[in-house]
Amino acid sequence: MSLAHLLLRQARLDPARTAIFDGPRPWATYGQWAARSAGLAQRLHAEGLEPGDRVVLFMRNHPRYLELLWGAWWAGLAVVPVNAKLHPAEVEWIVADAGARWAFVTCDVADRPLAGLQRQVDAESADADALLAPLAGGAIGEPVPRAPDDLAWLFYTSGTTGRPKGVMLTQRNLMTMGLGYFVDVDPIAPDDAIVYAAPMSHGCGIYAIPHLMAGARHALPASGGVDPAELFALGRALGPLSTFAAPTIVKRLVDHAEAAGLTPADAAAAFKTIVYGGAPMYLADIERALRVLGPRFVQIYGQGETPMVATALSRRHLADDAHPRARERRASVGVAQTPVQVRVADAQGRALPPGEIGEVLVRGDTVMAGYWRNPEATAAAVRDGWLWTGDVGCLDADGFLTLKDRSKDLLISGGSNIYPREVEEVLLTAPGVAEAAVVGAPDAEWGEVVVAFVVLRPGAVADATALDAHCLDRIARFKRPKRYLFVDALPKNNYGKVLKTELRARLVG
Repeated sequence: MSLAHLLLRQARLDPARTAIFDGPRPWATYGQWAARSAGLAQRLHAEGLEPGDRVVLFMRNHPRYLELLWGAWWAGLAVVPVNAKLHPAEVEWIVADAGARWAFVTCDVADRPLAGLQRQVDAESADADALLAPLAGGAIGEPVPRAPDDLAWLFYTSGTTGRPKGVMLTQRNLMTMGLGYFVDVDPIAPDDAIVYAAPMSHGCGIYAIPHLMAGARHALPASGGVDPAELFALGRALGPLSTFAAPTIVKRLVDHAEAAGLTPADAAAAFKTIVYGGAPMYLADIERALRVLGPRFVQIYGQGETPMVATALSRRHLADDAHPRARERRASVGVAQTPVQVRVADAQGRALPPGEIGEVLVRGDTVMAGYWRNPEATAAAVRDGWLWTGDVGCLDADGFLTLKDRSKDLLISGGSNIYPREVEEVLLTAPGVAEAAVVGAPDAEWGEVVVAFVVLRPGAVADATALDAHCLDRIARFKRPKRYLFVDALPKNNYGKVLKTELRARLVG
């Protein structure tokens, strides 16, 4: 059994059903998708690739991403997904570390041959056409059998604290993630459509798995990225879309809907479900999104090391205004998803009681097999089956997890712990503030002091005194920022996470 069998099953059940769309235009039926992936698998074998070999996908979002991904799995290979915004030199390091033999690329992101490869194929070339051509007679055969613990997806972390680490995700990890989606995130019907606007190399791409399980449709925006007007139009053309989006993408959708005067009913015609995660979603932002777009949001919390699976905050909980702790729940990341256990622990791994802050630990069948060729890092991250996430949070008595920060982002000022997210939540409720990020600056007297980087809404006036008064009205004096730095934009990585390492560097540079 392997992930490739999911495609074989759908191709047998409904081969004429349109599976992949390029914008609003049909790209492939389920039968065509399977035939192309099976053809690719046989040709990869003919070229000498063997089960377990690694193949890199260094591409912008493209309909062929799905065909290549499942073709590699059909051949029993492991896929190394690489973000399209990385520099070729960074990709070459990943190629070497993974021992990858082939790469499929699009020339807009790979503008030169990558070193260390046996073969590099442009996904839009005649070579790719030939590799993906159906086999003579239309036979597709059976995918190469794989064991549950065989490597399927070798995902490299963003590497903000050094060289990225290769997260080994198995067939079992991804199959469990896919099945859990139906229970904890959203039911999927065959007429549903998922749109890939965020990078397919990340969480957005692996949500293809549950949608393939359901025989749903898969859509790529013609632009290949996030254009809110295009996404709303595509949803109206194909029927309401589901998608995974970082909070920055959610904000762009909300801004567009508000500027265009769209109502929640208008949003319902374009979007069925927007799953958000991957970075902090502040309470003020999700409450605004619910007002503008209506109850079509679900939050997930996970990591590359437990892909898309740790906790989930359902649309029911997000929309529940009657519960006495409704806003606290809305500010949380929800409850443990069905396939995993989640606990908050002290430094020795002992579970802490509700309300106490500690590190978030996750255990279950979605937790990675380990870091590629890095036993030391694996031993540090997974202990007694528990993944130490590096995130700090607390559980309430009902099992809702509230994240405070990454452990490395914790500030200690004058001996007191300060969680930047708590301060950021307050700043985002101040008039005129669009975005905020809080970091610590070295200080001879206090050890660290709180510094806030603030992005204002168009037309708003920078006023540090007013922001300071706003904070003093809402949080303890020792937590308030000692400095407010107004900037045009916050530095972010390819997935929309604020690069606090860069902000700290600005303070000492």
